[in-house]
Amino acid sequence: MEKHRGFPSRLPSSDFQFTIRQAVKKGLPAKLFKRERYADRRPADRRADEGFMWALKEHFGDQTFARGNLDAGRLNFVFGREVIPAGDPFDPESYDALLKLDLRRTEQSFPEIFRPDWAPGQD
Repeated sequence: MEKHRGFPSRLPSSDFQFTIRQAVKKGLPAKLFKRERYADRRPADRRADEGFMWALKEHFGDQTFARGNLDAGRLNFVFGREVIPAGDPFDPESYDALLKLDLRRTEQSFPEIFRPDWAPGQD
C-alpha cells in the first residue's frame, strides 16, 4: 500500500480521518463505491468533504494517483463524481487502483477550496 507522505491524516481539530495507518491484514480492502451525499448532511460532514477535496487538489492536482492509504469511507463520498477512476480495468478493492480528480466537477461542487485564502478547518 502506497503511503501518501505529506497528505494530512485528518481534518484539523476534528476526528474526520483522511488516511489509514496500515493495510487490511486479512481479506480485501474496503471497496470504493459512489456514496450519496444528501443535501441535509451535517455542516461538520460538509467541512470534512471540503477539507479532503482541498487536500487532494493541493497534493495531486490533475495528476493520476494511487488509492494507497486514503480512507475509503471519506473517498466514497466523492468517488464517481469529483474523484474518478484513472485506469481501465478499475479494481475498487485494490490499494493500487489509480484515481484522478475531475477538476471541473470539483470546482463546481466545492468552489470555496479554489480561493487562495481558503484552508481546511477554518470557517
